[in-house]
Amino acid sequence: MTTSDAPAGRRWRVLLVDDSRDDAELTMIELRHAGIAADCALADSEATLRAALDGPAPDLVLSDLNMPGFDGTHALAIVRERAPAARFVFLTGALEDDADLPDADGVLLKHELHALPTLVRALLGS
Repeated sequence: MTTSDAPAGRRWRVLLVDDSRDDAELTMIELRHAGIAADCALADSEATLRAALDGPAPDLVLSDLNMPGFDGTHALAIVRERAPAARFVFLTGALEDDADLPDADGVLLKHELHALPTLVRALLGS
């Protein structure tokens, strides 16, 4: 599919916060195959997240929850401070049954990646 979901030729700015380049690539492929026009950037640490937020603010942040030396909860706090209008979704491999997640715009398990385009469209209003 080559149609764009972004208004009038606009491309969505998506920031992927993940320590796995393979998982980030699968996420980008899912968005592309769904026809979602997105310019994606990858951050794999607190330093690269902060650097990414120094540029144009993302429309959407998709963040892993568990990363070595850094976690999605901290990523959410940084994004809310530096890019408060950005939508934020935890995209994680597993959740503990008693997980107490902070208030994000969504949570999606990586094995349910097929549901990502629907969630993205709902969050970005397209």
